[in-house]
Amino acid sequence: MRLHAKTEYAAIAVLELARQWGADEPVRIREIAAAQGVPSRFLVQILLQLKGAGMVTSTRGASGGYQLARPPGEITLEDVYRVIEGPEALVTAVTADLAGKSRGAAVVLDAWRGVAAAEAAALRSLTFADLVERSRSATDPMYYI
Repeated sequence: MRLHAKTEYAAIAVLELARQWGADEPVRIREIAAAQGVPSRFLVQILLQLKGAGMVTSTRGASGGYQLARPPGEITLEDVYRVIEGPEALVTAVTADLAGKSRGAAVVLDAWRGVAAAEAAALRSLTFADLVERSRSATDPMYYI
């Protein structure tokens, strides 16, 4: 699966917001950038796009920032992917155009759609609550006695 950098940055930003879910204060862009290593100049555009899709909310002012609009368990990787990449990103337009003219292209299109459905199911199966749990368990220090 090939992802644009913007999609990866969006998923990382949403993960950071999910990690801070329930906090009283919104998360500033510079905090996300510092915590996750994402360039802040990209985060401005990405968070505005996520806000437009209703995935995040923003608070203006000196203590402003961003928060998730829904609980992390209700937001999937597919949600982020679809906002950034677009609703039909998993199906190719070229094959779809040829499918009406060629039986071979129609068969290939069916195969691509099957692959797209499997990808979508995999993305849909992972919530940001799952990813927060994974990130916490991956960073918890281990103590040996």
